[in-house]
Amino acid sequence: MARFYVTTPIYYVNDVPHLGTAYTTIIADALRRFHLLRGDATRMLTGTDEHGLKIEREAQARGVTPAAFVKDMSDRFEAAWPKLEVHPDDFIRTTQPRHEKLVQELWQTIEKKGDLYLGEYEGWYCVGCEELKTEKELLPGNICPLHPTMTIERVKEQTYFFKLSAYEKPLLDYYEKHPDFIQPETRRNEVLSFVRSGLKDLSVSRTTFTWGIPVPGDPRHVMYVWFDALTNYWSAVQDTPEHKKFWSSESVVHLVGKDILRFHTVYWPAILLSAGIELPKTIYAHGFLTFNGQKMSKSLRNAVDPLGIAKAFGGICGSDDGGADVLRYQLLRAIAFGQDGDFDLGAMIERYNADLGKNLGNLLARTLGLCVKMTDGKVPALGTVTPLDEELLNEAKRAALRAKGEWDAIAPHRALEATWALSSAANTYVDRAAPWAEAKKEGGAARVGTILATLLEVLRVLSVMVWPVLPKKSDEMRAQLGLGPVVPGTTRWPEGAEVRAAGEALAPGGSLFPTVDDAGAKALLEKLTPKIPGEAPPTAPPTPTATATATATATSTPTPTALTYDQFTAVDLRVGLVRTCERVPKKDKLLKLAVDIGEPEPRAIVAGLALSFQPEQLVGRKVVVVANLAPRDFGKGLVSHGMILATGPSEKLVLATVDGDAEAGARLK
Repeated sequence: MARFYVTTPIYYVNDVPHLGTAYTTIIADALRRFHLLRGDATRMLTGTDEHGLKIEREAQARGVTPAAFVKDMSDRFEAAWPKLEVHPDDFIRTTQPRHEKLVQELWQTIEKKGDLYLGEYEGWYCVGCEELKTEKELLPGNICPLHPTMTIERVKEQTYFFKLSAYEKPLLDYYEKHPDFIQPETRRNEVLSFVRSGLKDLSVSRTTFTWGIPVPGDPRHVMYVWFDALTNYWSAVQDTPEHKKFWSSESVVHLVGKDILRFHTVYWPAILLSAGIELPKTIYAHGFLTFNGQKMSKSLRNAVDPLGIAKAFGGICGSDDGGADVLRYQLLRAIAFGQDGDFDLGAMIERYNADLGKNLGNLLARTLGLCVKMTDGKVPALGTVTPLDEELLNEAKRAALRAKGEWDAIAPHRALEATWALSSAANTYVDRAAPWAEAKKEGGAARVGTILATLLEVLRVLSVMVWPVLPKKSDEMRAQLGLGPVVPGTTRWPEGAEVRAAGEALAPGGSLFPTVDDAGAKALLEKLTPKIPGEAPPTAPPTPTATATATATATSTPTPTALTYDQFTAVDLRVGLVRTCERVPKKDKLLKLAVDIGEPEPRAIVAGLALSFQPEQLVGRKVVVVANLAPRDFGKGLVSHGMILATGPSEKLVLATVDGDAEAGARLK
């Protein structure tokens, strides 16, 4: 049995659970759930980072002991995650004896290796980062770019050094042999550049404060908080022989923010190499979140409460855990994992209505409503399958395979694109198959049965595919389909469509995702938009004008002024392979495509193709892309990074396509 062990960063307890910490933790939980459906033995770890000078000072400022302070703050994190349908297998605290003991043993192992020595450090220290800084890492005036309002401190103290410099070549060799160790590619390149510029030995102990793990044999020193904190991933699975099996270079995936990339991809693997411990399989660094287009200041970050957002949407769709599902979907669907992204409340409401209400929810309600009217509320028999039925059943198999591959690649946004493409295809199928029309024909009952049996099977497939992200609503959906809840270890990721036994009872219920009208949307925005004294409130991007939503396609125009050869060669025309495609909510003409043009990540391109093509018709097509066009902002975080060439009226567009074996990214000449 394969193993999958996913970790979040352990969260520093001078903060509260916020949208950024929820983002990483929800993704880890969704990955865990997906691997359960694959039949893997899984383990998910999260927890809190509780040592360091910053914590000691914060506790003193509050007039409490550090131990009491960290206990109170850690409890908040542990209590938050189940409210977002996150259920880690373990929650570790770095003040726990089980952790402290193993960190000291790790220290002793490295010391015996000869990789620790006593010396003296003098330099700049950022308490916010809990990190020593070189002058080239600081802004003019010795200001930390990540904590510009905090005073950088000059420190001089005796310290133990870790021989990081000795691991420069071993690390570079490891990166070369394991190209997927650091993801995405942009972060890998950052790390390679940093290590190639030369590594200096790392100070790993402090004598100027006491709130930390004592150095074995020299209690005047406490360990550098990052040496302590990074070890949690390994220490958490050393308690039983079975858990120890999860620590393997084939199973461990660390999810981290890009601001702590260096600690996880340079210091941590060097420590493991020194100790003779296997390195993780993958360290995946995601980007930063903005909120309604505004940078997350600490006051804003702490005011945006993910639990409050989940509860507000729970009031719409029936329960707090249902509201948690909605938040989970928005975070994983709207933000390309690995890149910076914006959490936009207005866009969340639009996506809720479009994707959850009018797409998946509508498909379930339509199908069950037709079954109540036409098959006595029971699963009908699957009769003769036509090419139209076969097309949808095959699409279910293809979509499940595509989504599975994207989950494996840690690309939940693309996995969900593939999932909702299937839901869109099923909605289109209902209209094309028209069971209400077939019912009027002589002997049409058998045909109606086949249509509805096909739809019920696709809904069964979808109910499993959405479970990693919508666990509560998945089970509600399955209950209405007359199916039991998803059972980890028993329910498996669908490989394709199957046939349910005719006559099984269905159980139609209320709307899975009741849509939000304009008044409700306004009330939600008013309730959830934080109001912070002294700060301008976050503002939603302006509604796109008619000019802003003009189609990004080539149409017939008068003969233009002649171009010189040099002018023509300045236009970068590339072969693009459409990976995913979806409608833009409330924009009848626009589609949003992810187009592979040979870059590390597909390009997001917005094109006015929706009147001529269904999204699923474009997936897999090779198109011609203007790759060096300036980005075009359509508002509300919707930005197009290129143009797809087509001709004709909006309702009858013809794509400029490429046949043959031309690879994605090939330049047209």
